[in-house]
Amino acid sequence: MTRAPRGWVMRRALVVALVAGSAACVGRDPAPIAYGRDSCDYCRMQITDPRFGAELVTQTGKVLRFDSIECLAGYYASTDSARVRSLWVSDYAHPGTLIPARTALYLRVPGPGSPMGRGLLAVATARDAAALRARFGGESLGWTEMLAAAAREGRAPIETAAPVTAAGGERTVTVDPAGPVRTITAALQRVARGGRIVVRPGTYREPTIVVDRPVTITGEGRPTLDGEGARQIMTVTADDVTVQGLRFAHVGASFIEDRAAIKVSGARHCVIRDNMVDDAFFGIYLARATDCVVARNVVRGRAERESSSGNGIHLWSAHGITVEDNHVAGHRDGIYLEFTTGSDIRRNVSTGNLRYGLHFMYSDDCRYRDNIFRANGAGVAVMYAHRVEMTGNRFEQNWGSAAYGLLLKEIADSRIAHNVFDHNTVALLADGAERLVAERNDFVSNGWAVRLEGDTQDGRFTANDFVGNTFDVATASRTLSTTFDGNYWDGYGGYDLDRDGAGDVPYHPVRFFSLVVAQHEPSLVLLRSPLVAVLDAAERALPVLTPAAVSDHHPRMHRVP
Repeated sequence: MTRAPRGWVMRRALVVALVAGSAACVGRDPAPIAYGRDSCDYCRMQITDPRFGAELVTQTGKVLRFDSIECLAGYYASTDSARVRSLWVSDYAHPGTLIPARTALYLRVPGPGSPMGRGLLAVATARDAAALRARFGGESLGWTEMLAAAAREGRAPIETAAPVTAAGGERTVTVDPAGPVRTITAALQRVARGGRIVVRPGTYREPTIVVDRPVTITGEGRPTLDGEGARQIMTVTADDVTVQGLRFAHVGASFIEDRAAIKVSGARHCVIRDNMVDDAFFGIYLARATDCVVARNVVRGRAERESSSGNGIHLWSAHGITVEDNHVAGHRDGIYLEFTTGSDIRRNVSTGNLRYGLHFMYSDDCRYRDNIFRANGAGVAVMYAHRVEMTGNRFEQNWGSAAYGLLLKEIADSRIAHNVFDHNTVALLADGAERLVAERNDFVSNGWAVRLEGDTQDGRFTANDFVGNTFDVATASRTLSTTFDGNYWDGYGGYDLDRDGAGDVPYHPVRFFSLVVAQHEPSLVLLRSPLVAVLDAAERALPVLTPAAVSDHHPRMHRVP
């Protein structure tokens, strides 16, 4: 008998030993998941979160990797169990550590959204399970219960075509409910960088869509992306992405995460335009975004309480954002900015929101032009900002015991010009505003046109019209450094002998009765009484109690053209 060479025998023995060893330990030590490099063998999405990954080892020793427990369950349900040697899931409490799937403890929670949006996570010990339930709530499941829940709820159809590398791919991919590509996620795997995805009419229900390459996504006939009240619909992480012509619907509220219909995270030069957003917790959310455009979207919420509602358009830690020609209604705040700089908010309509039509904090060097803020809970709030410019806006019908058209809180070096304040409880409330310039604004038919707190310093009101207001100016400070000059006051009864268009005697816009109301609000019921008229007339003739510093030495005889 011919003998095999000695070297070959040794190599074969070594291979047999390695295979036997791997077979012996495969149930204990599966191959580690390379997060950020591996992709899911079921849905083809990149595996990016070590808290949710899973693995299946076949009888031949092949390791299949999954980005979530849901994907593992979906694959396991569709394959012959006799081909499966072992199943593993990531320990949520110890990210990157794999534990046996059949003995793991499962939780389905409303908090940390898993990659597929079902909220399934696994832990190894009862102590970890109890801690996570105390933190997030939710329900406990065993292995069979988890499989049953995954099968019962189902998943969006997953195309099995292999992903296309970023360097190649198709220039245009069409998504159609009856076509070969039925989900946007699958289209993203096929499309080339800088390519185009066309979404045909229909309703699409799929796990959170992650747009991780430059692409244009265009809806034809307003297709609907449905979040089913349980998850964020789309996350954009790549630069140079355009999303247009889509309808986003049904993003459920969460007290742990800011779920949005569409969220742009850490990206530049993105465009979100001509979309509709209905019934979303947050509508359009930009975080750490730069030089993006949000334009011509209609964002409609169903907010009932501030504590359980989000904002229509939300910007956080962003720069150079343009928000224009959007219609926002039915949210906590219509438009919200925080730590956002150098941005332009223009020609938007924000109405019927629970709290503010526009709310921004710590947002310097921003411009707000030609917007309409109507019938919101408290109008617009500008807080802790510098060099803000608000021009050409309308603040209308913001009524309530704590409502105002515009609140300026701890701001500096800002300009308010060519705005209309019409039918607000308080048109403009300045608290801690320094070096404020207010010029050529119309204050019409408000309760209080301007209220100035004592720490508002070095402001200047010039060429404004005050018409039909109950109180033109109110303040409790007698040392106010804000000046009024060249404004029109419909209550001015002076004369202009030199015919230069300015009154010859100063006008004191602070009514005596406004001081009384500031101390005793119920006295407002006496507003139309003859006694109040007599007291006001006496104070105008011989000012004693009203602050002498608040006076207009050149009141205009006619309205500012």
